[in-house]
This record gives sequence, C-alpha cells and structure tokens, in this order.
Amino acid sequence: MTRAPHIALFRRLALQLPNAAESSHMNHPDFRLNNRIFATLSGQEKGCGVLKLTLEQQQAFLTDQPNIFSPVQGGWGRMGMTYIHLKQADESIISGALKVAYENLNASQSKKKSPKKSTKSAKSSSRAKATRGPLQ
Repeated sequence: MTRAPHIALFRRLALQLPNAAESSHMNHPDFRLNNRIFATLSGQEKGCGVLKLTLEQQQAFLTDQPNIFSPVQGGWGRMGMTYIHLKQADESIISGALKVAYENLNASQSKKKSPKKSTKSAKSSSRAKATRGPLQ
C-alpha cells in the first residue's frame, strides 16, 4: 500500500517534534509525548490528521482557515479534537498546527512535573509574592 504524500508529511512533521513518538490507538497511528497523544491519523482515510487543541485554539483555526480545519464529529470535536484537511494545507500550516497541539501537551506535562512549594518557600516575603504573575 502506498502512502499518500500528505499523510507521510504529517507523520514526518509530527515525529520531528522533540521526543515525539508514533504509537497506535484503536488501530490508528497516533503521535505522543511521554505516552500522551497530541495528534492522530485516525482520519487518514478522509485525508485528515487529527489535532488535540483547546476549544479556543480550535475556534481560532476554524475562523482563520475554515477550508483546512473542521471539528471532529460529536463529543470529541466539542472537546477540541480537530481535523486538519491535509490536501488543502501546506507544510507550514501542518507544522504550525502540530506544534500547537504538541505545545499544549508539553505545557500540561511541565505543570504536572513542577515540584510543589515547600513550607519554607510558602513563607517567602510578601513582596516576592506581589511581583509573581499568575501561572499559565
């Protein structure tokens, strides 16, 4: 079976992201960071990749490029899972969209790995607390 060039491009760009790995979920290729999915090829028979985005990101992509992005049907789409129609997207759009999905996961995992504050740091000066911005 020959792979469509746009599917191969999606795969290559996903695997170029630091520490990204290809695996499989429900008999579809997926792309993971630390065993968590950020993108899949579950829509490859439709010529689509699937990105795990926030709802705000999904809406921005849909508004900016409605011919390239669409929500996955049903509940998955209402949670941010988004098709990228690969034949309509150029390499820079595919790469950028994959990076957004990847960075969402990377940021989420970084927050979970950050150490809890010790009691000593909790007693730090009020001036230091006042200058500290909100965590994102």
